[in-house]
Amino acid sequence: MGLPLFAMLYGMAFFIQWLVFLPSFLWKSERFFDLTGSLTYIWVTSMAVSLSRPSDGRSMLLLGLIVVWAMRLGTFLLRRVYRSGKDARFDEIKTSFARLLLTWTLQGLWVSLTSAAAWAAITTAVRRPLATPAFVGLALWLLGFGIEAIADRQKNRFRSEPANRSAFIDRGLWRWSRHPNYFGEILLWTGIAVIAAPVLKGWQWATILSPCFVVLLLTRISGIPMLEKRADEKWGGQEDYEVYKHSTSVLIPWPPRRNA
Repeated sequence: MGLPLFAMLYGMAFFIQWLVFLPSFLWKSERFFDLTGSLTYIWVTSMAVSLSRPSDGRSMLLLGLIVVWAMRLGTFLLRRVYRSGKDARFDEIKTSFARLLLTWTLQGLWVSLTSAAAWAAITTAVRRPLATPAFVGLALWLLGFGIEAIADRQKNRFRSEPANRSAFIDRGLWRWSRHPNYFGEILLWTGIAVIAAPVLKGWQWATILSPCFVVLLLTRISGIPMLEKRADEKWGGQEDYEVYKHSTSVLIPWPPRRNA
């Protein structure tokens, strides 16, 4: 229990990625990537609960929220890859052993750091009944999950219309934010950290930074910067896109600026 088990969970998350990386490289396929990430969340968090007896209401709540989120997002991403036939992110890297291995390793890091607060709360010896922080965290998670799921569904429907294949989406939540799904992602992991916080102690408090990692990755590294660059290359200079870009919030949903 405690740090040794927590470290084992981290190692397990990376081991799964490296194990599936091998056939992915041999077959030059990216189709296992998102599914493996989702299953890693489910498997490792389930192991955390099963190895941390006795489990309590907080542990089961955290497990349930992570499983529901991972199943929803994993299914969505898997369908998207199979529908399009490929994942454009892997076009240049799936033939490179080093770059593909790094990508799979980063997924292990993503799983581990985003789940850190939940895993610490599940494996700690401290057990406390669910109280106000847990319900506040659950509310944040529900709001974030709803925003992410709705945004993904709206974009999926938009892209399914032949006339919109090469257009940018500016409907629904996407009219108020250029990346509402990422805002939902940040919000739900913040909710997880709030639920976990009351039972953290000592070194475990470092895991409360999990949502900060999500914010850093999505807003500064691989999320928004990459998508914004791709959008500018595709629609930059197009009048309606420029109006949309300058009138719509980058992340936090907000009414469009009228005089942009």
